[in-house]
Amino acid sequence: MANKHYGRAWRVAAAVSASVLALQAAQAAERPAAAIAIVGATVFDATGALPRKATVIIRDGRIAEVGPTVKVPRGARVIDAKGEALLPGFFDLHTHWTGGGVPATTPQIATAYVSAGVTTVNDFNAAPESFAPRRQWLSTLVAPHVNFAARVSTPGGHGADWADTATTKWVNTPEAARAAIQSLAPYKPDLIKAFTDGWRYGASPDNTSMDGWTLSALVEEAHKANLKVFTHTVTVERGAVAGRAGVDVITHSLQDRLLDDEALAAIKAGGTADTPTLAVYEPVKPGGPARDPADPKNRQSFRKFDYALANAKRLHDAGVSLGLGTDAGMPGAPHGQATLHEMELLVRAGLTPSQALVAGTAASAKLMNLQADRGTIEPGKRADLVLIKGEPWTNIADVRKTDRVLIDGKLVFGPGAPPMSANAATSMPAIPAKALIDDFERADGRSSLDTLRTDDPDGGMDRSVEISQVISRGSQGRALSIAARMAMKAKPNAGVIIPLTRGSIQPVDANAFKGVRFEARGDGVYALGVTTVSGRWSAPFEAGADWRVVEIPFSALKVARGADGWTGTNLTEVEFMGARKGGEKLWIEIDNVSFY
Repeated sequence: MANKHYGRAWRVAAAVSASVLALQAAQAAERPAAAIAIVGATVFDATGALPRKATVIIRDGRIAEVGPTVKVPRGARVIDAKGEALLPGFFDLHTHWTGGGVPATTPQIATAYVSAGVTTVNDFNAAPESFAPRRQWLSTLVAPHVNFAARVSTPGGHGADWADTATTKWVNTPEAARAAIQSLAPYKPDLIKAFTDGWRYGASPDNTSMDGWTLSALVEEAHKANLKVFTHTVTVERGAVAGRAGVDVITHSLQDRLLDDEALAAIKAGGTADTPTLAVYEPVKPGGPARDPADPKNRQSFRKFDYALANAKRLHDAGVSLGLGTDAGMPGAPHGQATLHEMELLVRAGLTPSQALVAGTAASAKLMNLQADRGTIEPGKRADLVLIKGEPWTNIADVRKTDRVLIDGKLVFGPGAPPMSANAATSMPAIPAKALIDDFERADGRSSLDTLRTDDPDGGMDRSVEISQVISRGSQGRALSIAARMAMKAKPNAGVIIPLTRGSIQPVDANAFKGVRFEARGDGVYALGVTTVSGRWSAPFEAGADWRVVEIPFSALKVARGADGWTGTNLTEVEFMGARKGGEKLWIEIDNVSFY
């Protein structure tokens, strides 16, 4: 009996102890994190004030106090920054997080920006379908804040010459522009990029520029949704069009001639700003081979760059706001380093180092309507900060001497920062593949996997005309129909991509299966394509007038692009495609696509 009472008492005591521990844990969770004090730095706050020695206190990811007499709170974590400069984290308002850039994969791109002190960027490369999974992925990484731009161009225009109509909306009337902006709202874009200039840097005729009525309608509709509009524009004339349409930011240099008074007045009247992206246009990139300006094949690049420098200075002197953008991810503009070099080039254009720093911080924050949240070192602002071993307001090249970086008040780079372990991966972790890929029974244009199918005709200004649609198959339900008239070019093609996860971001592991099975009918030879994180694979198949089941084992796939070796663990897309001679027509019907 005594043992029985002892056991009951022990259980009661254990329950009380557990309750106490739970209460202590809850209180600890509610207890605010210790403050961070940055002591001894010379603060360049980007407000226009002169650099000064000050202590900066950070609480809950925000700047709480700034000043020379601020006292360090008891228990605060102290960062000794004596002899260093403290600046707001840098912005890059024009980047492309694309596999063709340097570096090429999302975690490594994030690392490149963080280690350069770049804490906010705009990505102009992502398809709207990929916004949600990309945001989720970035939340697991040490990364800058990334704003995603939804893209709008003209049929055949720049940005539409390689992308499908889901990645880049194609418009050529005011009605189409308004509808495009409305259709993008569910994806919650952070801004709009409009490819309005068809000049193509002098390489092709200007036959795809967006007219002023369409651009004005696009801007008006975007502003209703509180979205800024950035425009790809590279000529003085088209800069004036952007100003008259009320575009928020011209996101390239005006570089075909010197800026005239009429165009300047239109840009100012429209409240239009500029991010010159000088880094991508510089004829001789840092570390690159020398080029002779007198060589006829180099003349245009050097001439355009001289105009770009001069026009950036004239815009700035006229009171037009200059932000910082680089076109990073494009050739010669590496992520992170191009951002720092852009500030050097703004100084080369005639800005002072302090003005270049403001362009890369406070001015860029304002262009994104983020000035109340970040961009300066003031109480209440987000604690996105960079410590630099130097005085970049005196010598702009010192921006390259990054020592430590804080994002949301957390030390993420430099001495004392935890390792960026999550950033070592090159893709999201794979999830198990489901057997059914698409039976085309959904009426909303999405696959059985709830992914958005996209047309994939050949690229370029002159593209094959393709129509894909779900059609009735009688008692067999529905099927996918693909029809195309091939462009007059060497190797025209058309196809439809079925992403295996939303936006083709997270790979799937298909090792539980042997291959891809589907039903098809058509009029000749086609190909099944399978895209992986590392490349693309394909295998041919034939389809005739009658429906038949086709099985293609993974072992039959051959490398079509990139690819290090088939693993079966990193699949992102399945595609059905065909090629015909220029001017010919193609058709095929597909149904019940699955792994088997």
